[in-house]
Amino acid sequence: MSLKIISPLDGWCAALDEVPDEVFSQRMLGDGLAIDPTGGVVVAPCDGEIITLPASGHAVSIRSAQGVDVLIHVGMDTVQLSGRGFAALVKPGDRVEAGAELIRFDLDILARSAKSLMTPVVVTSDGVTLQNRRGVGLVKAGEALFEIAMPASEARPAAAVAGNERQRVLSVPLRQGLHARPAALLARSAKTFKAEISLAAHGRTADARSVVAIMALGVRQGDELRIVARGEHAADAIGGMIAAIQEAERLEATHASAPPRPSPTPPRQSQAGGREIQAEDGELVGVCAVPGLAVGRATRIERREIAVIELGAGEGHELKELERARANVRLRLERVRDAGGAARREIIAAHVEFLDDPTLNAVAQELITAGKSAAFSWREATRRSIAALDALDDPRLRERADDLLDVEAHVLLALAGEARPMHFPLPENAVLLAEDLLPSELTALDHRRLAAIALSGGGATSHVAILAASMEIPMLIGVGPALRAIPDGQLIVVDADRGALQATPDTPTLTRAKIAVEERLSQRAALRLAAAKQCRSLDGTRVEVFANAGSVSDANAAVANGAEGCGLLRTEFLFLDREVPPSEDEQLEAYQSIATALGGRPLILRMMDVGGDKPLRYLPLPPEANPALGLRGVRTVLLHPDLMRAQLRAALRVRPAGAVRLLIPMVTDASEIRAVRSVVDDLSAELRLTDRIAIGAMIETPAAALTAPALTAEVDFLSIGSNDLTQYTLAMDRGHPELARRTDALHPAVLKLIAAAAAAANSAGKLVAVCGGVAGDGTAVPLLLGLGIGELSVVPALIPALKHQIGGLRVERCRELAQRCLSLASAAEVRELVERSLSGLGEMS
Repeated sequence: MSLKIISPLDGWCAALDEVPDEVFSQRMLGDGLAIDPTGGVVVAPCDGEIITLPASGHAVSIRSAQGVDVLIHVGMDTVQLSGRGFAALVKPGDRVEAGAELIRFDLDILARSAKSLMTPVVVTSDGVTLQNRRGVGLVKAGEALFEIAMPASEARPAAAVAGNERQRVLSVPLRQGLHARPAALLARSAKTFKAEISLAAHGRTADARSVVAIMALGVRQGDELRIVARGEHAADAIGGMIAAIQEAERLEATHASAPPRPSPTPPRQSQAGGREIQAEDGELVGVCAVPGLAVGRATRIERREIAVIELGAGEGHELKELERARANVRLRLERVRDAGGAARREIIAAHVEFLDDPTLNAVAQELITAGKSAAFSWREATRRSIAALDALDDPRLRERADDLLDVEAHVLLALAGEARPMHFPLPENAVLLAEDLLPSELTALDHRRLAAIALSGGGATSHVAILAASMEIPMLIGVGPALRAIPDGQLIVVDADRGALQATPDTPTLTRAKIAVEERLSQRAALRLAAAKQCRSLDGTRVEVFANAGSVSDANAAVANGAEGCGLLRTEFLFLDREVPPSEDEQLEAYQSIATALGGRPLILRMMDVGGDKPLRYLPLPPEANPALGLRGVRTVLLHPDLMRAQLRAALRVRPAGAVRLLIPMVTDASEIRAVRSVVDDLSAELRLTDRIAIGAMIETPAAALTAPALTAEVDFLSIGSNDLTQYTLAMDRGHPELARRTDALHPAVLKLIAAAAAAANSAGKLVAVCGGVAGDGTAVPLLLGLGIGELSVVPALIPALKHQIGGLRVERCRELAQRCLSLASAAEVRELVERSLSGLGEMS
């Protein structure tokens, strides 16, 4: 079966190779021809429905009755004209016949303003081939351009999905839109339902199982997103999609609570990607991705191109080879996932999603069916997706192209029989220079030899920047092409704090920089050394400083930074993103390895905090209109006693005895604590344990804070989760685009609830801790101590500085300040008063 495509323009017909844009010339979006227009009218190349036509009017795509999509892109870089010179005659959803006028444009304006008038006519659908192409030469609108040959199976209408259809339209609340993390959450959730789920925005539709397709929608904060589900579980699927977005909001808020990175000084700020870079005083200017200062030798790495053969050795053989390579890569990624910290786990999880992305794999399989090799097909599939992301005007989404390149390299190397990307040996104090850097390339390096990173391009929110931050490696991005002129071995200075690189520093500059680096290292070492001691305030008050953790590497980092224990072990990492729940022995192995890394220090293990906001594939839960107010934490746990018993037994078996303390999430009623305690007592008897395990309750709701005296009577300690407590107290969603900045834990209402919980615990002689983001806020620390908090739990990197700060405070002065703050009217007033008072908090009373 074939479909005839007619020329949409008068002009000169040419091959796509003539288009001065590699997205088209390399056929990343699909195959077709190009026309250099001599007239100003675009007509429909076939009968069909208008699928996309942006407000700028510079491009249009039409879908034929057979389901084939054809894109016509008038000129190059014409989107920058913002509609000037274009007049759209149709709109998305219109049905047109071949030859109908779609767009009129002013040829003179385009000739003066556009990079090129070459207009690609591209078939963007997969699984089709072009034949009977028109040769080079003049062509008139309406004349045959080429034919599209389709497999018979592709021409059949899709089978109807049984069941009802459900829809939900919402305004996307995520500050960064649907980038990699929320896209991965949506895709994972979509795969758990027996329903056909699609997402639509900006006139485009995406398969909800495809991370790449979701990101390619280009959805930003505040954009309208339509979720459509068809099938037996359509209603549940809608609920799952909403829950995934809410989970993405929670994660976004968690990341936002981390200490902000210093921004580059505005006058020196440059554009990433190598444009308009200007040097001052012999410096190259870039953008700070990870703050810090370093002196080292320029060490350039070049990524080698992995050779592929286009023609395959038969469909069956190539499909089997691709599946073998993907399976090997998946096993390798899963093997190293738990060896790194939280940042690496998140990145690897995203890479696994790309590896299993249905859109990527469908394109690759269709190319293999057309006779291509597995390697060529995989590379072509990923490059098309990369081209779609690169075409977006959202830099955060464009940065995800690096992850696709990384996954591409992993699979191509596996197909070639190589185990991992090439290892780059580094000299001591290397300053890595490169055009860009992939996450796997950074993790393959010996970071102990790496002093800093400087990239010509790159992005501040890219995954490689997140990894560099977790390794505490200063990183400068957007330095531009001038970086290429620095010779290997040259001594250079990277001052990421200022967004500058000294490419040819003189002796005095090098000397000053080396002294500054040594001072910083000495200060950091001194803080770490001091952090190894017990933490006490200036007037001798004992304050425990613990670490939040989610892996063995987090526990190792906690010990290295002076943590006195783990104040919050998030156990959800064992339960999420899998088809069956973890066994008791699997959980024991994970908990024991973390306890061993802590060397006998206390390990506060939070029971699985899953439910509506963190759906599990193997846990049937009803869809919830507002998961934040539904089955969360202990509510979910008590509804599934088998899961609870397996986790509690694993926790009770950890050695040494008494190292583990249990923390119950989302408590609102003392009866919930008694129910968990009853199960713990039964299991302790089964295991013949003589020591009673300590149990604590999380204070995350106003109800828990206000009934803290009753809760305290049932537990051994309290732990305040300030993130949720703030959200529920202020009735403000932490991820809401207009309200996120106002969800401040220093609001007097939140402080009063913290004070109430602390007072209840202290009067009962029991410890009260804070494990939320506010525990690492330097402005909040004096207030928390003044309100009676005896333990703070933060990310490991903050511990030395936190202990140093506490050591300079007098708790009595902090109490006086906290009482004054409770009478104020807003978080802004509280912060202003604390900032004015900080210098006096270490003075004698």
